[in-house]
Amino acid sequence: MKHIKYLTVGVLALSLAACAQDTGQKQTMGTIGGAVLGGLAGSAVGSGSGRLIAVGVGTLLGAWAGSEIGKSLDKADRLYMQQTTNQALESGRSNQSYGWTNPDSGHAGTVVPQPAYQNTSGQYCREYQQTVTIGGQTEDAFGTACRQPDGSWQIVS
Repeated sequence: MKHIKYLTVGVLALSLAACAQDTGQKQTMGTIGGAVLGGLAGSAVGSGSGRLIAVGVGTLLGAWAGSEIGKSLDKADRLYMQQTTNQALESGRSNQSYGWTNPDSGHAGTVVPQPAYQNTSGQYCREYQQTVTIGGQTEDAFGTACRQPDGSWQIVS
């Protein structure tokens, strides 16, 4: 019964990490949930005097894995934003808004590319406006990106 209680707490913490809006909160909840599940797994594996070591190692490994899961949830947001930004800069019409949404986190944003021009080095560049909405709060940013020889876009300012 005690193991079921800890398992429930660990699963709940990992579930809350997936729902959390704040990056630090996601990582913290993932760390806690992973530590509980790792400790539980360690206690099930270890026996005798080795049980304490197994619980310690399981807790540390679980905390690390949970922390990584919490951080990776935000990587999905960045991936959606990067893909949309690259597409807008590469082939988007000037002054047209291109949007992205992560259906899992609910975070969203837009990219509005400006006309392309060649800089003094001969690279094609575009200024752009970008918005990101997280938890109902929208932040605006402006920048310039230039096309690299490999076809990727690099932010220069």
